Parts: sequence; structure tokens; C-alpha cells
Amino acid sequence: MGNEYNTMARLLMRNASEHGQDIAMREKDRGIWMEITWADYAEQVINCAAGFAAIGVSPGDAVMILGDNRVRLYAGMLSLTMLRAYAMPAYSGASLQELQHFLAEAKVVAALVEDQEQVDNVIELRETGSDIASIIYDEPRGLNEYETSGLMSWDALLEKGRENLAANPELRTQLIEGSGPEDPGVFLHSSGTTGKPKGIVLSQKNAIEGAHNGYAGGAFDYGDEMMAYLPMAWAGDYALTVGAAITYRITVNVPERQDTVLRDMREIAPSIYLAAPRSWDNLLTTIQVGIENSTPLKKWLYHFFMDRSIASQRRKLNGESDGAFDGLGRMIGEWLIFGPIKDQFGLTRVKHAFTGGEAIGEDTFVFYRGLGIQLRQLYGQTETCAFTAIQTADEVQLHTVGKPLPGVEVEIADDGEILVRSQSVFAGYYNNPEASAEALEDGWLRTGDAGYVEDDGHLVVLGRLSEVVYTANGERYVPNYVENRLKFSPYIKDAAVVGSGRDQLTAMVCVDSEAVGHWAEVNGVPYVSYADLSQRPEVAELLNEAFKRVNKALTDGLQLHRYVSLHKEFDPDDGEITRTRKLRRKVVEERYSKVIDALYDGSKDVHVSAVVTYETGEAGSVDRTLLVREV
Repeated sequence: MGNEYNTMARLLMRNASEHGQDIAMREKDRGIWMEITWADYAEQVINCAAGFAAIGVSPGDAVMILGDNRVRLYAGMLSLTMLRAYAMPAYSGASLQELQHFLAEAKVVAALVEDQEQVDNVIELRETGSDIASIIYDEPRGLNEYETSGLMSWDALLEKGRENLAANPELRTQLIEGSGPEDPGVFLHSSGTTGKPKGIVLSQKNAIEGAHNGYAGGAFDYGDEMMAYLPMAWAGDYALTVGAAITYRITVNVPERQDTVLRDMREIAPSIYLAAPRSWDNLLTTIQVGIENSTPLKKWLYHFFMDRSIASQRRKLNGESDGAFDGLGRMIGEWLIFGPIKDQFGLTRVKHAFTGGEAIGEDTFVFYRGLGIQLRQLYGQTETCAFTAIQTADEVQLHTVGKPLPGVEVEIADDGEILVRSQSVFAGYYNNPEASAEALEDGWLRTGDAGYVEDDGHLVVLGRLSEVVYTANGERYVPNYVENRLKFSPYIKDAAVVGSGRDQLTAMVCVDSEAVGHWAEVNGVPYVSYADLSQRPEVAELLNEAFKRVNKALTDGLQLHRYVSLHKEFDPDDGEITRTRKLRRKVVEERYSKVIDALYDGSKDVHVSAVVTYETGEAGSVDRTLLVREV
């Protein structure tokens, strides 16, 4: 690919001129898939850019993107690259305080939003003093009576753009050719596990080079199909739905709503599917629940073929030669069991299946490999535009994330920190020279992750370097590493391991309401609420099995001895986890200090009074007595 295609605008116009009638995007609307060709998409993006210019968006300005995945929101993000402005997507569930923090970073002059709910959020931001001049919405329902200044529909913005282009004949060329590789691609944010999220501007070059690295490593192909359902504020979504999709002409399919993703996936059957371990776990739980509710014959057939296929995959992962479940057995299993399950969930055509963000449980990973889905682990960060290392289909190991991608160099610092160098690495945190100087040194990104490279070149990620701590006896460990192993259990949604400076390790866990609730229903265990379910002795037995399994993999000095099952899940609205479900350890340890004391002072139970934030924004308190249990 030549240097003349070094910006999003030039790549988009290449796709429009050379493959104009191919499908760029589909979006489901009222049950019908609406198709947009590359030619139509490019025209829409240019008109949008001209429209933004007409309402005063200039180079260096920012436009906040609010809502779930929508074609027009993606088109708006692309159009802003033509103006050398910042597209700043935020999580659709972000609180007012989080949005105010983003607004304080850059000059946000407009907001491109999905619907009435997000319009209301922006109006609320205005009432707190934010100077957002224009609000452009996609879905008009409920907005007819609004008389807010600067409020306009998407169609009205495009009409302004068409008028602008007609009045300024040279504008089209300026929009297509006016930006360079170093100009902004997107304005994202770090997860904020240790403080306020930091602004991360990925240049167009970062996004395009990241796509080149992913393609060279076999992550996707020209003409692939994918579902756009991940949060637009997450680097993984941007890297695929914008960076890779524009660079390698991947067709992006947008579901009707978040709660129709699985149904819409079945209709599309994408060839690329990226999901967090928790999503793969939830899908596995859904499959298992369906099997348990089926006929005895179907259950027998399922276990006959699935158990043998899983055992075969375990042998392969252990490096043993295997031929016990290949050939005819595999073909019959595919026809009777594997194929129908994959078809039910839209996974029949998946060639590139990935999990990332954290470690995935062995049982989950082996299940999908047994089902015939070549699930692979990938590793990356927002600062590297999501793609750093990836497993190849034939080199899968449970404890590694694969080899660094072509175009990515990895070194391990003396203190065990993973260092990365690539054209996809960002230039520094936005208006934060101190944090940038800490993260970047001589072209290398200090990832903040601890790890090592094995003799075969595979990268092992242990966890955050800042979380490497020691017990009172000097045993070195990473809490996140142990927590991820606990979360391999389908019954544990979140965990916080405690033990720094102490004699023993203990943990606080949050049960998975869906998985444990279903188990309780099947096994006749009564309960009236999440808090009640979390303290049931029958549930304690489930958790105890998970703890014993993890202890088998830990050295003697790092065994987990006691735990508390908490009365509520960790919640991003309560500040306990980030929007991507990463633990805010300092907040959790301060908030549950009484529980931690009870884990170490010999108490049999602990009384807690917790403040919870409801969806309405109101706060309330919950009083509970939690049992301290021995492993």
C-alpha cells in the first residue's frame, strides 16, 4: 500500500473510487439491514465534514461522541479527521462527573449523539457550565418539542455540508487532502485504574500502522465481515471498526440495539469476532443452560461429542500428538452438534476469533477450540492502538498472548516491565508532559505491565507492574494474576485479592448473578436477592471449589486462606471498577477496609453498611452481615 494512502480520508476515497459498489457498512433498522456502499459512505463523510466546518468546528477543536454503535457516529468520527479536529467518544453509560473531566481537557465545541437520552446528558452538561455550542442527534424520536440552542438532526448537518460544498468548490479537495498522517485520528482515554483517565490521541498514522501490523499477523483479511457492538470509546473497537475497516475494506455491521447483538450476529455470521473473556464466558453459560434444558437424547449427543473434542484440544495444548478425535468423528460431531451450536450464535463463518483485555479461563478457552472456533488471545493497549501481540491459530498456549506482531518490537526492562516500540504507539498523553515523559523513553512505550518473553518468542503478561507486591514473608505476586484465575470460575464475576505486607492472601469476590442464579434455580436453592444469594452455604461450596482449584496453581506462600462473598457487585458508577471492568484497587480497599480487617482478625462475620448509586443517580445504603469463610 503506497504512501499516498496515509490518511483516513485518502484511504476512504481509494475505497470509494476502486470498490465504490462494495458494502462498507450495514445497520439494522426496524428489523431490516440497511446497506451503505463505499461510495455512499465516502460522500456521507465528506458532507458531514463540510457540515461540521459550517457550524464552526476548526482544527484542534473536539467533538464528543455519545451513544451506542451507530453508522452515523462512525461517519462523524471519520469526518473530523478531515478537519484535523478531535473525535472524542465516551462510554454511553459515563457519569456526569466523567464527562465533565473529559470536557476540561480539550475545547469541546459540539456533541454528536445517538438519541434523546444523550441529548439530555449534553443539556445537563451545559447547565453545569460546559460550553458545547452544537448538539447533533441521530435518532429524532422524542426531540420534536426541544428548543435547545444549537440542536440539529444529522440530516440538517449534512444539508449544511452540501450547501457549504456548493458555495466553496475547492472545499472538497481541501477536506480530502488537508490532513496528514500525524493529525488526529481519535481522542480516547486510559482506563483510569489509578486515578483520572488520561487523554490519549491516536494519530491517523497510529491507526493505519496498527492495522498493517494486525493484518501482517493474520488478525484479519481484505473483505472480512465484523459486528460493531463493542463500546466506541474502547481502543479495540476503534482499531477494528475504523482503522482496520478503512485500511482493509472490512464490512462493518451495526446491530439494531445492544440487546439484539446475538440475534443480529446470527443473521450476519461475521468472519471476525473480538470479545472480552467475560463475553465468551456468558455465551458459554447460555449454551450450557440451553443444553441442560434440552431432551435427554440431545444432552447425551452433546456430551458424547463435546467431551471428546474438548479432551482432544487439551491434549493438543499440552503438546501431545492427537488423532483420537479427528476425521469421521469430528465430521459427525460438526454435523450433529458443533455446527448447529455455532449457527445458533452466528459463529459459523468466524475465521478470526479473539479474546483480549484480561486472561481467559482454561475451560472457556478449550471449549471454543473444541467447538471448532480457533479462539486466540491478543494483547494490546490504547496507547498502542490495541494491537501488540497475538496468537496464531496453530501456536496457541494458555499462559501466553502469542508473539509480538510484525512491525512491533518488545523488550523486557530490568524490573520486568514490558516495553513496546512500533509506528502504532501514540506520541504522548494529551497536555500531560509529565505522564508522557514517564511512559515514553527513546521511542519505547513503558506499558506498565510486568511480563517476560519465553525462549520460543511468546510473550507472557503477568499483570500491572505497579501491582507487583510482596507478602510479609517476601513472596512476590501480582494480585491481578490471582484475581483473573479466580474469575476463570463462571460463578465469580469480580475479585479483589488482598495480602500485601501480610502473612497470608485473602480475597473478596462478587458472584455472577446470572450464572449462580441459574445454578440455584436448577438445584432448588431459594433466595430473594443478590445479597441473600451471595451468603448461601450452597453457593459457598461453589466458591470453595474455585478457590481450591486456584490454590493448586499457586506456590505454598501464596495460597488463598479466607474469603468474603460480597453483598453487591463492583460497580463503575460507584467508582469500584472502570467502564472496562478493571478494578480500582485503592477505592475498593478503602471502601471495604472493615471487610479486609475481618479477613485477618479471626472474625467469623462482618457487618457492612454500603452506599450504592441507583440508575436514577440517587444514593442509598445497604446493611448486611457478611460471612468470613475458610478455604
